[in-house]
Amino acid sequence: MDTKGSPAPPGRAVMALLGEQQRLWRNMLSLPRVIEAARDVRVGATPSTVVLEAGTHRLLRYTRETPPTQAEPVLFTYALINRPYILDLQPDKSVVRQYLERGFDVYLIDWGVPTEADRGLTLQDYVCGFLDRSVELVRRTHEEKRVHLLGYCMGGTLATLYSALNPDDVKTLTLLAAPIDFAGDESLLNLWVRGGVFDVDRLLAAHGNCPAWFLQAIFLWMNPIRNFIDKGIAFWEGMADPEKVSATFALEHWLNDNIPVAGATFRAFVENLYQRNELVRGELRLGQRRIDLGRVTCPLLLLTASNDHLVAPASTEGIRPHVGSNDVTSMPIGAGHVGLVVGAKAHAKVWPEATRWAAERSTPRSESRPASAGGGTISSATRKATKRPAVTEPRWWAQTR
Repeated sequence: MDTKGSPAPPGRAVMALLGEQQRLWRNMLSLPRVIEAARDVRVGATPSTVVLEAGTHRLLRYTRETPPTQAEPVLFTYALINRPYILDLQPDKSVVRQYLERGFDVYLIDWGVPTEADRGLTLQDYVCGFLDRSVELVRRTHEEKRVHLLGYCMGGTLATLYSALNPDDVKTLTLLAAPIDFAGDESLLNLWVRGGVFDVDRLLAAHGNCPAWFLQAIFLWMNPIRNFIDKGIAFWEGMADPEKVSATFALEHWLNDNIPVAGATFRAFVENLYQRNELVRGELRLGQRRIDLGRVTCPLLLLTASNDHLVAPASTEGIRPHVGSNDVTSMPIGAGHVGLVVGAKAHAKVWPEATRWAAERSTPRSESRPASAGGGTISSATRKATKRPAVTEPRWWAQTR
């Protein structure tokens, strides 16, 4: 039909049919290449070395090609769900590489896959155990008093807990789609957990840890149209583009590379955070220590995605009234929970600004303090005392405090 409601000319319909047939044959001819791409998918683009291990936990240090220009290193605290290589998925979709290119030494915590023996691991074990040891190692290696701490999703919650307990060790805190205030109803996850039908005790009594398949099913059915229909259509339409095929298989590899969550920690997230919202109420305790968000006084960067169906932006922004920092910056973007770290728009717009934000709050490495490309040990006694000039160029994001 044309714009006036009349039948379309036969020639136009024939051309449209021929176009669809051409695309069908083009996609069919692409099948061998698609199969090869699926077989040869590569994830984790940047070389790294393991510098600390404990149980299933590992601390990775990423290799620099040039000497760092920032004194304080960056430590990524990843979530307890899925694998951390989403932060370094491919060369053009690597948050890790963005910080390396900004001149930072970069480390990342890989929590590994909890075993049945790890079912008793608590929030205190993660925060006051391996996270604390990792920060100490990084500080000692670089002879710096503080590190830049960045946490993604649940990892952001862990990073916040650490920052509240150890404010003197944190140079800046960046929260990437991190759940902090669990009171909202914007996410289906919040409604399901608080709806009175989810029995965490029965789940953990049966399985010990929260099973990977259980978490995967929840995530898939939170957005079934997108996960079961839209993605297939998008893949078919981009099947003849090798770059799109490679990116799709890399992301799908990560999405299906699920791991369980330690039982005691999963219970704490459900009961203490989702159901009782103890973190922002000032009631959460790790052992005998109460978590006081007012002790978070370092510069704070909040990265949120408006289409995030797992962690609503309001949950991350909910930290604002509770922290003691007078330097809080928000950078929102129209993306989803995963698109925030692998999306083309995020890497063109958000991450250059986020890394710039951290650099502006870092100590520039003096030329009198040479460092190896691997980020060798540096003496903090020779650090430049001068501050960087204020940046006056306009920003697309809002800084309100």
